[in-house]
Amino acid sequence: MRVTLKDIAEEAGVSTMTVSNVINGNRARVSARTIAKVERIVAERGYVPSASARSLASSSSRLIGLLMPAADEDSLTLSPHNTAMLGQMERQLRKRDYHLILRGISRQAEVDEALKSWNLDGAVLLGFPDREIDRLTPATTGNVRVLAIDSYSPNPLTTGVRSDDRTGARLATAHLLALGHRRIVFAGPGFSDVGVVRERFEGFLDAHKEAGVTWDEGLLVAVGSTTYAPGLDLGTRLPELHPGASAVFATADILAVGIIAGLVGAGVAVPAEVSVVGFDNLDIGGYVTPQLTTVEQNVQRKAAVAVNLLVDSIEGEERPDAPVTLGVDLVERASTAPPPEPAGPA
Repeated sequence: MRVTLKDIAEEAGVSTMTVSNVINGNRARVSARTIAKVERIVAERGYVPSASARSLASSSSRLIGLLMPAADEDSLTLSPHNTAMLGQMERQLRKRDYHLILRGISRQAEVDEALKSWNLDGAVLLGFPDREIDRLTPATTGNVRVLAIDSYSPNPLTTGVRSDDRTGARLATAHLLALGHRRIVFAGPGFSDVGVVRERFEGFLDAHKEAGVTWDEGLLVAVGSTTYAPGLDLGTRLPELHPGASAVFATADILAVGIIAGLVGAGVAVPAEVSVVGFDNLDIGGYVTPQLTTVEQNVQRKAAVAVNLLVDSIEGEERPDAPVTLGVDLVERASTAPPPEPAGPA
């Protein structure tokens, strides 16, 4: 049976309030002898404080909700990047003595429901389009502190952390251009005037402008989602769709990995005939052949910054007025090389 404060108090011959004070560190009016006695009994009987009781006593649940888009009522969108963020956020929250609850969101109304019905201290929005983050209001969030990851929404309620997407794409594209590539496919999901993919597209264009290279807009390829299957399909069809393309910049590693598999399956050598660059530097990029050249966004650091920003705001600290933008680096591996030499006369 679960050991209670009352059990500890009866064995120690003190009040439950005294036991509670010892366990919670309020020891100014408790003798050293009583503290030692209570601590010994607690250890011997394996007492574990009730999280719900602590929550009621402190008016804090110490619960953080991680809200992520779900494709429908039964499907949660867990990309490799989001899975990595989930793991790192749980680790960082554990260090701050908070607990993580994961919730898939398929309808906008579910955000309101989650924030108002879970007794959360805070919530993190991961993977939502900026147009949905724009809609959040004080009436929606209530007393719950909310932070968005990888968002370009100007909503002050959700100010959070993101990577320098534009610089990352510029570095990747500049690398391909320096190798001699001139017909580079930009592969990613459809995008609007703002957002992560838009920023990466602008960085892609920046690199072309800086190199004095005119980019053919016909090399823009929109995929249905940033997952392996659309990448595989694109890689398989790329020789037919864009026979003159010698390189591909993919907006995510998992998409790039699918493109490489599709190209190889279609008989195209990577990188001898077509180079491929991704974005994320997830573990998967080091497992494929050839290993993936990519842009590293430090997921561990992003999670740590996000958690500290959110928890500090919950505990009374002011959050920055503008999002924290983290730097990125190019990681060169084996999936990029100079373009093939033009075939000479027969």
